[in-house]
Amino acid sequence: MVKKKSPGQTSDIVVFEITRDSECVECGEELGRGRLLRLEADRPLCLGCADLSRLVYVPRGDAALTRRASKYSKLRAIVLRFSRARKRYERQGILVEESALDRAERECLADTDARARLRERRAAREAIIDGEYRAEFGRRVQDRYPGCPPDEAEEIAEHACLKYSGRVGRTAAAKEFAAEALELAVRAHVRHRHSVYDELLSSGWDRYDARTKVAAQVDKMLKKWREP
Repeated sequence: MVKKKSPGQTSDIVVFEITRDSECVECGEELGRGRLLRLEADRPLCLGCADLSRLVYVPRGDAALTRRASKYSKLRAIVLRFSRARKRYERQGILVEESALDRAERECLADTDARARLRERRAAREAIIDGEYRAEFGRRVQDRYPGCPPDEAEEIAEHACLKYSGRVGRTAAAKEFAAEALELAVRAHVRHRHSVYDELLSSGWDRYDARTKVAAQVDKMLKKWREP
């Protein structure tokens, strides 16, 4: 059943910072204490399987930054953690698109400070990315989809590298550059970047209903990219 937002109603996506070990029901990834997960019909999902792994974390504490980043992000989620002392869930921050956070930081901070924060985030990301793997994944994407713009092929490869770092199980197919893994990575990118998928999730649509809704739009772009 499609879940839509009625006038005046908010339907924020909620993820939880867990206080005890769990496991993603779709990919089997072990989620240790402090990791983030989303509950979907009471089933725990890692952020990758929940289609939220492209978002970056903004901790609470800077109201102006949080407000602006939320404003500019098409897709966002609220992060909650259960307080045993207070016996309630408390807001820890939000997850937003990195481009939205970049824009918010530029508006909130002096340019020098904003660039410093951006460099820190990129340095942390680079520390877990296999450069050779990313480069080869990007080449395979463009071989399979010659119409894909080079900058987007690089973005797809970088996200795939981050998504599969440290994983087991389905990680193997991605590391071997299997055609299916390439297809899934490119399709996910197109879904987020070139369709209204994120807007549907933000408005409360079920993940699978939203994917069905944008399937034709995604297939059209993939067909275009397959052409030289």
